[in-house]
Amino acid sequence: MSEQMGSKANKRLDSVRVLVQEMIISMVSILQRQEACVHLNGVSNFSSMLAKKRGQNQELAAIIGLLHDYYYYKTGIHEFPGPNSAETVRPLLRDMNIFTKEEQTTILKAIFHRGDRSRVHGPYEEIVKDAYVMQLYFQNSSRILSQQDVSRLRNVFRELAIPEDFSDEMHDSDKRGILQNTDRRSKLADIAEALGRENIIGVPGDERYREICNYWPDQGIYKVLQSNWCAAFVYHCCMQAGFQLPIRDPNGMYRLAGVGAWLDWAQLPETGFLCFDGQNGFTPQRGDIVIYEKLLTDVSHDHIGIVLACDDKEILVAEGNRDNQNYSSVFYRDRWRCILGYIRIDNDYRFHFSGDYNPII
Repeated sequence: MSEQMGSKANKRLDSVRVLVQEMIISMVSILQRQEACVHLNGVSNFSSMLAKKRGQNQELAAIIGLLHDYYYYKTGIHEFPGPNSAETVRPLLRDMNIFTKEEQTTILKAIFHRGDRSRVHGPYEEIVKDAYVMQLYFQNSSRILSQQDVSRLRNVFRELAIPEDFSDEMHDSDKRGILQNTDRRSKLADIAEALGRENIIGVPGDERYREICNYWPDQGIYKVLQSNWCAAFVYHCCMQAGFQLPIRDPNGMYRLAGVGAWLDWAQLPETGFLCFDGQNGFTPQRGDIVIYEKLLTDVSHDHIGIVLACDDKEILVAEGNRDNQNYSSVFYRDRWRCILGYIRIDNDYRFHFSGDYNPII
């Protein structure tokens, strides 16, 4: 019986290894492929070792280690590696149909929190955090680590009775640069206007369309978003302007490649960014995001764009996928027709999530 259970575990781990290897093979750069292979397998091995030491499931720990940075190596995008990796592998784990819902939740939560090394979470979250820091150190012992990572590394070394041959000088000062008080909404409008006027076409041959699609790790994403990329255009502009968000609000129903996700996000208690024309003196301004209501279809909140200017009768907007015709444009729309509301993001907004992550399985 134990041999059968071990064989099943190996098959599951091997299945995830194949998944990760296929992703690595798809990477263009040989050096990046080597880096991904070394890093992901290194964190996986350290995770398995720590799980053995701490009496946890080695197979699950090894799988978490393999998948913890999947989004970054899939897309090359550094922001939100934990939340975005969890969201990327969530449907992959589900569709493999070899993990229970409880196991999927354990894996996804550990991946989600893997970058939050200043707080203590569950056993598997702490395993992958410690394994990540160990991999950084053993891959390059002269690497400059943050003070919290040095402290974490020191605790793991003591746990494993490994001599501490590093000093306090190996960490950086942890000084954060003072955030400049820039008008990011104005920057958002500038970026949207420039991209809108470039008449981007939603086909893989257009490099600018590929950049808009790059955030979304789905298979065949160019076709998935074709004639349906207005929200992806807004997301790209926001990311470029410094309004950085994960591809999906942690407990949201949809990814921000869809208009509904933007509407939901703007109404969260911690945002409250949804506004209505004429309500409490609100007037659309440059840099607002406009959500349309049954503009092109009979479906609510069916389109989205970015406001560039406003007068008594019209708004000047930049949109990706104008009128679902698969190209970007800058043009005027009727200010009083088919508009649900506007999203005005605070210039000092920074995404922060401290709640309970409950992945949709």
